[in-house]
Amino acid sequence: MGRYVIRRLIQAIPVLIGATFLIYWLVFSLPGDPVQALAGEKRADPVVAEIIRNKYHLNDPFLVQYWEYMKGVFQGDFGESLTGRAVSDMISDAFPYTVNLALVAFVFEAVIGVLAGVMAALRKGKFLDQLVLISTLLVISIPVFVTGFVLQLLLGVKLKNDYGFDFFTVSFNEDDGLRGYLLPAFVLASMSLAYVARLTRTSLMETMRADYVRTAVAKGLKRRRVIGRHALRNALIPIVTFLGADLGGLMGGAVITEKIFNIHGIGGLLAQSVYQKQGTIIVGVVTLLVLIYLVTTLLVDLLYAVLDPRIRYE
Repeated sequence: MGRYVIRRLIQAIPVLIGATFLIYWLVFSLPGDPVQALAGEKRADPVVAEIIRNKYHLNDPFLVQYWEYMKGVFQGDFGESLTGRAVSDMISDAFPYTVNLALVAFVFEAVIGVLAGVMAALRKGKFLDQLVLISTLLVISIPVFVTGFVLQLLLGVKLKNDYGFDFFTVSFNEDDGLRGYLLPAFVLASMSLAYVARLTRTSLMETMRADYVRTAVAKGLKRRRVIGRHALRNALIPIVTFLGADLGGLMGGAVITEKIFNIHGIGGLLAQSVYQKQGTIIVGVVTLLVLIYLVTTLLVDLLYAVLDPRIRYE
């Protein structure tokens, strides 16, 4: 197991370098002048603009810029924005909001999605199964920003104005604590939740047809034990894979949700950086998201051995 973890960590290094190289090249290829974008509608002073370009190596070739950036990354320094503020400080200010939002969304996705999928699989062809299939298809078909605005109107405005039920917040307020994350987290998790429900239904139905499940039923084991101990445990393997990969996706894909609910997280920081052509911030955020993907993927692979003892890492 230890050698497997070390090997995976070594393999993560070229993945990290390749991902940062690709995103840095894409940012480098963007048309326009980042210094002028920083100045906005006003024309940047030529002398000041040249000083900024020299300080941040903007006049250097692409490979020189990338090398200077990666030297700092491997020393724990994500560089500075064109305004002179450390990128690590900007990420540390925005990251807690996105982490909280993603974790609450992940709980919604895992709990509701798996429960809905299990109930649908156990009642195949019945009303509950059809309800889960139709509702998940509807959620998948509707864009996230539409879901966000509709729930914001119905749960955040209509309930308050018509019934005096003021629980869900339309605009995020840090003083609301966990309550402020509930509605945006559900919106963020809605599409993934639907996929988890359908994946759980399909996986559990296939597992229930396996020979070892039929043997357990033939031995007279209780239905609850057969489902919980034998069928569901093996059916969860593809679901865990999806959930592990989606945790990083929830953090990186929160741009629209954070914008709708006025949450100043990583998504808003990334969108603003793209608009201002702040390449250092973009690459810093993407580097962090890649690291999260690598860690969650490693944890998912190790969790396989817990769910299925037949899996061993040597």
